[in-house]
Amino acid sequence: MGVNDVPLSGVIPGAVHGTDELITNFASVNFLNLQRRADVMDCLVDATRQYGLGSGGTRVIQGITPAHVDMEQTVARYLNKEAAISFATGTVANIGFINAMAGTQQFMQGLAMVNRDVVFVYDRDAHWSLWKAAEGLKFGERLFSFQHNSVESLEEVLRKLRGKRVVVVFESVYSIDGTVAPMHELVDLCERYGALSYVDDANGFLVYGPPNRNFHVEYEGMLRATFIMVSMKKAVGLEGGLIAGPKDAIDSFELISGASSFTAGVLAPAAAGTAYITRLLAYEEPQIVDDYLAKVADFRSRLLDVELPITDTATCFTSVVVGDEAKCVELYNAYLEQGIRVPPYLYPAARRGGAVLRIILNAGHTEEQIEHFIEVSKNFRDQKML
Repeated sequence: MGVNDVPLSGVIPGAVHGTDELITNFASVNFLNLQRRADVMDCLVDATRQYGLGSGGTRVIQGITPAHVDMEQTVARYLNKEAAISFATGTVANIGFINAMAGTQQFMQGLAMVNRDVVFVYDRDAHWSLWKAAEGLKFGERLFSFQHNSVESLEEVLRKLRGKRVVVVFESVYSIDGTVAPMHELVDLCERYGALSYVDDANGFLVYGPPNRNFHVEYEGMLRATFIMVSMKKAVGLEGGLIAGPKDAIDSFELISGASSFTAGVLAPAAAGTAYITRLLAYEEPQIVDDYLAKVADFRSRLLDVELPITDTATCFTSVVVGDEAKCVELYNAYLEQGIRVPPYLYPAARRGGAVLRIILNAGHTEEQIEHFIEVSKNFRDQKML
């Protein structure tokens, strides 16, 4: 079986209208395919032999393994933060953070932490997991929003909230439209108004940041944020999420997030793999990401050459802008008919009337697969489907 015959590489086995054809997957979040590398696989297998695949229970009750300690220290160091804490997924990390910052924690008679006066200000295009985490907060009282990536809109909201304890929540890279937040400017505002900042870097972790890559300046701004959440799904290709920030706060999250007490954490082999891949991409072989981004840039250029209506910002998330939701679903099915999977993002994942087909190029996609996608897309364009 070759590298392009497995789900993580860009091709998934599946049934298309009763057939057993292979479908080229343009939706894979594990876009670097590192689990197929012999050294990464050895790391995962060795850690599995050492720790097994059982979670062992929650962090508070069972503790963590040396693999978790190594992962958290490695990620914290990379993000220039004092400490980090891991959770089973990025969604659980977001839920744990909001619960810790918004809730009331009763430790014993007469001893409690009360955060009922904390308010949160979200970028209105923030990911579902962030809005889910705050669903118990009344909008307009403890939950507010500002226009997507608008520094002026955020300042208008913060001006009205002067004197309150505020946490500003936004993403680094937004996967629907590919835009990157003006992170220096947003953090500047937070500091000016005395607000804490929480950046969800689920999509850009280990991809952006170095001086030779796009969005270096924006990522320098991200490192100034109070807290940074990263997901393992994208560049690392494993399940899990971490929050990095000041040590005192991170240490307290173990107790007050709730997620560390009531959900199991990252599996130890995944923790070992995350630490290994973080060092690999950040320090040992950054060319892996450079090569991938060059491939993405070439792909975007070819899509523009055939005049496809794609999003403007040149990140590794490229969406075909469709607009109408019913039409977007029809296009999804039409691509499936041609052996291509490219997922539709509809409301509430996208704005109403702003449906897209989100493309994520995989490092394992072959030239033949890419050319097939472009030819199919050109045909749809000529047929006025795009």
